[in-house]
Amino acid sequence: MSSSPDLLTLLHAWPEVPDVPGPSDEGACEALVKAAVRHGLAGFVEHALTKAEWTLTPDARALLSREARTAAARGMRVRSLLSRSLTALAALGVTPVLLKGYGLARRLYPEPLQRATNDVDLLVPRARVLCAVHALEGMGLTTQAGDVDRDDAHHVELTGPDGLVELHYRALAGYGQALEGDALVARAEDAMLDGHPVRYLCAEDEAVYLSLHASNHLLQRLAWLFDLKLLARAHPRLDWDRVVTRARRTGLPHLVWYAWDAAHRLLDAPVPPWVLKALAPPRWQRALATRLFSGPRLVGADLARNKPAWVAAKLALAPRARPMVRYALRRLRGLRPPPETGAEPGAPRPVRSPAGRR
Repeated sequence: MSSSPDLLTLLHAWPEVPDVPGPSDEGACEALVKAAVRHGLAGFVEHALTKAEWTLTPDARALLSREARTAAARGMRVRSLLSRSLTALAALGVTPVLLKGYGLARRLYPEPLQRATNDVDLLVPRARVLCAVHALEGMGLTTQAGDVDRDDAHHVELTGPDGLVELHYRALAGYGQALEGDALVARAEDAMLDGHPVRYLCAEDEAVYLSLHASNHLLQRLAWLFDLKLLARAHPRLDWDRVVTRARRTGLPHLVWYAWDAAHRLLDAPVPPWVLKALAPPRWQRALATRLFSGPRLVGADLARNKPAWVAAKLALAPRARPMVRYALRRLRGLRPPPETGAEPGAPRPVRSPAGRR
């Protein structure tokens, strides 16, 4: 798969315009459009091209416009699902924390539909999980089979004709470890979104969470790194001391470094050098990350297309080998056929309360 350096050029220069000319031949224009779509930024790239006065070939321009409209339509459906979910939860007195998605794009991007989003991610206290599940089921969503007691579980999935809602009680789980949600909820800040009361992670927690999420997926979508750049620019007084402290408390500071280093190196995200130094993994992991997360490899999403390389990278970049190995073994065991339970294949299982598990 060919990569497009022009996408990195646009994202690196933003909010300024690039000081180099844009793509001119048909192949380069097509590569830019395909990269923008692959990384969930078709709408934003269309906007940035206009500002930069870069002109694409007619076919590439038509393709970008079509993909941007498609992503925007999908985003409108997600926004509608989010609105209905917030209404259902508010009826039971639950105000969730919005993770990623439309709420993030609304705060950071010129227009929220410029950033692709496919589902709704909500974080609630563990004690309110069952209440929230019942509220969402009441609007026609179906709870998918899952075991919230697993150490590597972090959310309940609810689906319906309008899309997917991921109801988080942990912010994430990855590399054999988890980022618990209750402390994040306690520090979250109240806000309003389209007339609904919502909550957002405080800026320092969001700087940690977004970087952990990106690294958990090996930075294979440039939108996640661009989110970090926009977040840092939106919060020029970000308390980086707190970012470092909270990153270390997660037990996953290396993952925070992988994302912020790549965002700084490739997209000119404004992160102080001392922060990267404080979070840096051993030299060999830094060298490996720089190689795996080079511009061309990230634009091409190389690891996402190579499962053996993906697994090897996850193991090599893990902050702690033992939890990662345990997690990998659990996943391998999970591939075995489950014992007969009497339930129909694919039938949803009741969600057990995670309130008693810490």
